[in-house]
Amino acid sequence: MSDRAALLKGIRAWLVLFVVCLVLSGATAFPLVHELRWTESALRALSVPEHLPGPTAWIVRVREALDTVDAEYPFVLYGTDWLAFAHLVIAVAFYGPYRDPVRNIWVIEFGMIACAGVVPLALACGPVRGIPFWWSLIDMSFGVFGVVPLYVVRKKIKRLEALGTPPAPPAAAPVSG
Repeated sequence: MSDRAALLKGIRAWLVLFVVCLVLSGATAFPLVHELRWTESALRALSVPEHLPGPTAWIVRVREALDTVDAEYPFVLYGTDWLAFAHLVIAVAFYGPYRDPVRNIWVIEFGMIACAGVVPLALACGPVRGIPFWWSLIDMSFGVFGVVPLYVVRKKIKRLEALGTPPAPPAAAPVSG
């Protein structure tokens, strides 16, 4: 396998991993009410409240709030539907670098900037919204861990770019009859 083919294969593998994680992250924003009920049940079944009462109390509080919102103000959850949709739309943008990495490196750089933006957003908005700091750390981890595959992809794209444009395939000889 040529260097070009190996780089392209690596770029695409990392992009698929990133897109799958982005889609899963977005898709989980749709069923929040059911997820929190399931999470609370799982924590109780695993006896987590005995060992981690603080995080369990937070999950219970969030679940109770979502139950109330779902029962009395379901339109508020429409915002999380748009959050999920945004994740899915952003994931589609990564098809550009999958198809032509060098030409679409800007999408990778945009993604890296977005990942970096997660940290100040969580630090600024978490306290304003009453989010425990340890939960803000979890939120920030999405940006920190999300930038890793994008950084690897960007490095590989730069190496691919340094190899130059691939030679054009030879033109087919005209068939004479």
